Amino acid sequence: MKKLLFLSIFLVTINAFSQNLTKTEKQLIETIDKNYKETLALLEEVVNINSGTFNMQGVRDVGRVFEREFAKIGFETQWITLPDSLKRAGHFVATRKGTKGKKLFFIGHLDTVFEKDMPFYPFTMVNDSTAKGQGVNDMKGGNVMVFATLKAMEELGLLKDRTITVYFPGDEENAGSPSWVSRLDFVERAKQHDYALGYETAQGFNTATIARRGASGWTLKTTGKQVHSSGVFRESVGYGAIYEAARVLNQFREELAGEQYLTFNPGQIIGGSDINYDGDTGAGSALGKTNIVAREAFVTGDLRFLGEPQKEAAREKMKQIVSQNLNGTTASIEFEDGIPSMPPTEGNMGLVTILSQVSVDLGYGQVKAGDPGSRGAGDISYVADYLDCIDGLGASGTGAHSPAETINMKQYPDLIKRSTLFVYRLLNL
Repeated sequence: MKKLLFLSIFLVTINAFSQNLTKTEKQLIETIDKNYKETLALLEEVVNINSGTFNMQGVRDVGRVFEREFAKIGFETQWITLPDSLKRAGHFVATRKGTKGKKLFFIGHLDTVFEKDMPFYPFTMVNDSTAKGQGVNDMKGGNVMVFATLKAMEELGLLKDRTITVYFPGDEENAGSPSWVSRLDFVERAKQHDYALGYETAQGFNTATIARRGASGWTLKTTGKQVHSSGVFRESVGYGAIYEAARVLNQFREELAGEQYLTFNPGQIIGGSDINYDGDTGAGSALGKTNIVAREAFVTGDLRFLGEPQKEAAREKMKQIVSQNLNGTTASIEFEDGIPSMPPTEGNMGLVTILSQVSVDLGYGQVKAGDPGSRGAGDISYVADYLDCIDGLGASGTGAHSPAETINMKQYPDLIKRSTLFVYRLLNL
């Protein structure tokens, strides 16, 4: 009796929500369900291709899968090659051009952090609600969502005479340097659209991203006098390169840590009498002895920020700290621009309002703008100055960038449905 009562309540609830959907929107939901087995097969196929950023063949192979699929639904596809000096595979683009409605720019990425020489983790169902695999939520799950969304709309004839660009870079996790070269085509194409939709990992149903912090790099180099360690701290000897690097890093922490949205992380440190560092691979080595005052030290790290003023103010403070050298040492710091930030705007918030109404109409609850500090940098930030943007529309899951990366298979079909109705409504504004 209880089961029958629950079922009756469930059906009444579903019917109540469905009354907020148009006939076409209901057909879109049915189409997503009809295609779902094929959607999962596509997800498994692309997850099972290693596409670490530096595995250029693997990145290209994932691109070929999407070339095949998007061609089937009437998109023109293109592979954007990059200069050899960038040492990156390139980018996948799929386009349709028309004269009606809003112009949409979809953003994903083909690469993952899992390189070819790392242990391989294939697509695996853990249970009925969870699957795992390399890049399964960051962001191959999001890429497949973009395709599933547009496939459903194409099957119902809803993409006729519409302008849509799907852009999946092959180096989001580690962009070729200089990044403005790698992202030149990406930015120029985005400028021709009204809205940018990013399919990075969703943080559940009830938040979306309208602001993201930017990311830039910095390199600290220090020197000291290489002499016998028994003389360390003396006026004639000084402190050595490692103490100077430690002084700078600790002063960064003391004077800059705690500022909202600002973080700075020393990711690697090398020090000794002689050091080597390969900027392409991140590999480093040091030669030193405990009874030698260190002659060289090297630290590389990142700086994350919201807005250019915060970035520039932090850099100036870091320069001041670097200049206050310990006796017998020198220090210098260089900065490298990476991904810009995506500040919150009224236009971005307007997209959240539309998404929230779709979510409510589907019975998933309201959507609010998420905390910018909860997300890292993303490709959508490159175009945030030119059009309204929203991110976090992709698959949900946990453990991104780790062997434990998962996708929430309970939420996945519903997130695809939300994506599809959201896109449908945007195209018809």
